[in-house]
Amino acid sequence: MDLVNTGGTDRLSSVSLLMFTDHGVPLPGAGDLAALLPGLRRAVDAVIGRDPLGPVNDLLAAYPPQMHLSDHGGQGEAHLHYAREDQPSVDWLGRTCAAALAHIAVSTPRVALSRCAARGCENFFVDDSRNRSRRYCGNACASRTTVAAHRDRARSKA
Repeated sequence: MDLVNTGGTDRLSSVSLLMFTDHGVPLPGAGDLAALLPGLRRAVDAVIGRDPLGPVNDLLAAYPPQMHLSDHGGQGEAHLHYAREDQPSVDWLGRTCAAALAHIAVSTPRVALSRCAARGCENFFVDDSRNRSRRYCGNACASRTTVAAHRDRARSKA
């Protein structure tokens, strides 16, 4: 989600960076991502809105997954990959994201994506709370919203 939220690879989380380094895929530059990010953002938004077919299918058409099994050259357990590591990094990323969103759109696996409820925040996040009730992308947005609500209540009492 941090790629969609930040719009580039310069502020990726350590987990996202690991996806690239573990697969030997170089980080794409900002200019390389210009074609991928708008469609990826529309697809994430559609999955959250429970209307996934159009934008997710568009992403799948633009970046069709190339499903295969990999054990990283004998270095790990066999698992599914959706792109070959020797492709341009944007193609690798697009194919991987398209396949992941298609799985999420049909609830396999059951992952809850959401958009931050804080005013002015456009971030998406994975809601991994037990009852899928998380409303904010992080503590900063939650705190900002709580403080704003407190100030609004204080003003209305005055």
